[in-house]
Amino acid sequence: MYKGERITVIIPCLNEEQGIEQVLRRTPSFVDQIIVVDNGSTDRTAEVAESLGASVVREDVRGYGRAYKTGFSRATGDIIITLDGDHSYPPDAISYLVEALLHLNVDFLNASRFPVRDRRAMSFKHKFGNFVLSFVMSLLFFRWIRDSQSGMWVFRRKILAGMILESDGMAFSEEIKIEALLAPEVRFEEIAIQYSSRLGEIKLNPWRDGIQNLLFLLRKRFARGSRHA
Repeated sequence: MYKGERITVIIPCLNEEQGIEQVLRRTPSFVDQIIVVDNGSTDRTAEVAESLGASVVREDVRGYGRAYKTGFSRATGDIIITLDGDHSYPPDAISYLVEALLHLNVDFLNASRFPVRDRRAMSFKHKFGNFVLSFVMSLLFFRWIRDSQSGMWVFRRKILAGMILESDGMAFSEEIKIEALLAPEVRFEEIAIQYSSRLGEIKLNPWRDGIQNLLFLLRKRFARGSRHA
């Protein structure tokens, strides 16, 4: 518990045996609940996570968004923090981010990876793709966002009830931010973090995932317009 708030950390994993140990060892002790969503791993990810005290939930249907929806359904904390199991996002920044959420009095805090200080952490191709997606999202939804694809968020669990989250894939990352941005009662802010090179196998396909995320942004904008017409 942190300043009277129960804290849940949710980590989706697919074959992150190498990174998940480092993530869990660096997670602050005040975290009340750690949920590792095993999205069909064939390595020792689940075993390692359980040995370090995490609650492991298995989700056999593959998908980044699907894993998060499963994790959200098990969360009990007042505040939810998300990050990847590959050690690219900083677990030891959790206290700083929770403090920022409380100090700024916001409901959703997006942890921006930019500017990327570790040159090994992100290729130029990935930086360019992130810029394009963030720029398009900002244009479509009339609010500047620096990192639409960040996988580290801190938010109050109660706001999930008002969100329409449809994506089961990588587009879930931008979708949850769109839902937070467009909800009048949700206060949204963005704050920079230190992003590092990942441990283990890279699973993203930049061209495929980038195009799918771009198309999803357009569909989401059209669907939003239809619902409010």
